[in-house]
Amino acid sequence: MKYVTLNDGNSLPILGFGTYKSTEQEGITSVKTALQNGYRLLDTASKYQNEEAVGKGIIESGISRKEIVITTKLWRTCLGYEDTKAELEKSLKKLQVDCIDLFLIHWPANAKNYNNWQQVNADTWRAMEDLQAEGKIKSIGVSNFFEQHLEALLQTAKVMPAINQIEFHPGYWQPKLMEYCNTKNIQIQAWSPFARGKVFKNETLNNIAKKHKKSVAQICLRWVLQHQVVAIPKSNTPERIKENLQVFDFKLTEEEMHLINALPLMGYSGEHPNHWPDRI
Repeated sequence: MKYVTLNDGNSLPILGFGTYKSTEQEGITSVKTALQNGYRLLDTASKYQNEEAVGKGIIESGISRKEIVITTKLWRTCLGYEDTKAELEKSLKKLQVDCIDLFLIHWPANAKNYNNWQQVNADTWRAMEDLQAEGKIKSIGVSNFFEQHLEALLQTAKVMPAINQIEFHPGYWQPKLMEYCNTKNIQIQAWSPFARGKVFKNETLNNIAKKHKKSVAQICLRWVLQHQVVAIPKSNTPERIKENLQVFDFKLTEEEMHLINALPLMGYSGEHPNHWPDRI
């Protein structure tokens, strides 16, 4: 497994395991399978309602807690200083750990939902900084933050976000936002790397997959990694969980990278940080 170094000095596997929609026994089994096959980065969130399953999967895997990087996220209706601290305690209890490796604001406050969204995000971040100082969180970051949200946050932040987890896949990869985050040394992490399944019927991706004798999923993950972006694919199928790890034994050419970069819009979730709770 290859690792990236975050701006706070902590390291993160460049390929992790997503757990969205993996709940109850299915979630426990998938996490256990992932860890036993070599994954060391797990991504969950309070909204997924599976933190307890992830915690049990970690225990059942037999893998040392010290080897595992656990990410969880604060839901957008629980923002603010006091609520942030309370939600973190809930996540610690459900995961059965005493420290979260990476804690993210799942979605920023916005003008549609808060009279002063900038202050709400700032108060939330201040709580996360305090929790980090207390040793309850190792790294703090954000998710689905656009440049405007980051710029506002950085006006009062004492700690630079280590991560911005965004929708990032062929057909929708937000290059301008990625470029901005790179200038701030904020690591990009990709959710929905398979564009909600839309990539699997794409002719360009299938042709590249045949050339490399790889699956379309492996091509997409390799493309993400070659952008120096952390990928967190999800699956409950043991064969696919294993397959998604087999992306370090080949490399896409510069031409192939450009071809994938240029693919038209596909698989976009429609979720926009300034429009929730409604999609656009």
